Amino acid sequence: MTDLLSGIRVLDLTNVLAGPYCAYQLALLGADVIKVEGPQGGDLARQLGGSPKLNQAGMGASFLAQNAGKRSVMLDLKTEADRERFLDLVASADALVENFRPGVMDRLGLGHEALKAVRPGLVYCAISGFGQTGPMRDNPAYDQIIQGLSGIMSITGTPETAPLRVGYPVADTLGGLVGAFAIASALVRQKTSGEGAFLDVSMLECTLSALGWPVSNYLTAGVDPKPMGNENMTAAPSGAFRTGDGLLNIAANKQEQFVTLCRLIGRPELASDTRFAERETRKKNRAALKAEIEDALTDAPAAAWEERLNRAGVPAGRVLTIPQVLAEPQVLERQVTANFDDVAGMDRPLTVLRGGFMVDGKAPLPTKPPPALGAHMDEVFADLPSRAKAKARA
Repeated sequence: MTDLLSGIRVLDLTNVLAGPYCAYQLALLGADVIKVEGPQGGDLARQLGGSPKLNQAGMGASFLAQNAGKRSVMLDLKTEADRERFLDLVASADALVENFRPGVMDRLGLGHEALKAVRPGLVYCAISGFGQTGPMRDNPAYDQIIQGLSGIMSITGTPETAPLRVGYPVADTLGGLVGAFAIASALVRQKTSGEGAFLDVSMLECTLSALGWPVSNYLTAGVDPKPMGNENMTAAPSGAFRTGDGLLNIAANKQEQFVTLCRLIGRPELASDTRFAERETRKKNRAALKAEIEDALTDAPAAAWEERLNRAGVPAGRVLTIPQVLAEPQVLERQVTANFDDVAGMDRPLTVLRGGFMVDGKAPLPTKPPPALGAHMDEVFADLPSRAKAKARA
């Protein structure tokens, strides 16, 4: 791991994806992330994933994806004894992240105001579907619910197939990224002034914020966004094209790129065709232009066109599967994954993804595998002074 957040302790009370992904980003930056899990199986993601055997062992693939580098303690926050132990942990922490429904922590007597009394400078981050206020605050929220409500499904797919869900939990992931960004920002203020913060992260609002372009087109230009499949509403030719073997994304968004593309595919006359000569006319005639380009691309496979076009400054890339991209030399050279040989509950090595950045030329990799439930109880609490003992000494 990198040491940008070295010395920072984060309590992770989250489940499934948005919260765990948030805390994982902080762990990759060197924070000591302690995952606080309940005794009834812990994080639900421990039971989720493609391997029934791992699910049964409490180490589901969904859990493994964003919990490396963390330590796990098991506490039942409904009991007085474990609430006291938890408050001892809070007294030692810099930040806390939870993704319960609004009001759950307050009902446990462990809401933001209660925890501030124990740790005045605490950065408290609550991630929820709709935020802590508003008429939908109490609604249950999963990624697909947010995708539908946010409008993202309405513009995903083709006019014939939309609305479609994005193929991975994008709303959960955005909520986690925004949460990590907000926590890191609040920690800067904490370290300079000692002041804590209450961060109210709404997955719906995170997703809307990320929909900046289509939302702006509606608010500013009065254009109601529509599903366009693999096409790009801002330019043509820009989308996925059939080749002699495989699909190829081409983004010839600039005039000079379009002219170069026409020359490279052996159709220079397309650049002066009145239907395609200018940006706006290309957009109006995108279907005809796509047919012309695809006809020329049948002469070679996608990989050959990718190399040829990129070399000439025309952005292009094959459409790959997950196994294919993980085997790409670019991904391998940048050390996007970390490997662990001995992982609790697994009879094979584990490979996990890191974050999407490097620090000072180094990949921020987790230093330890995802933890078994409660694996670090003795380690975490061994040297942790209880508040009761501290008061007695005082």
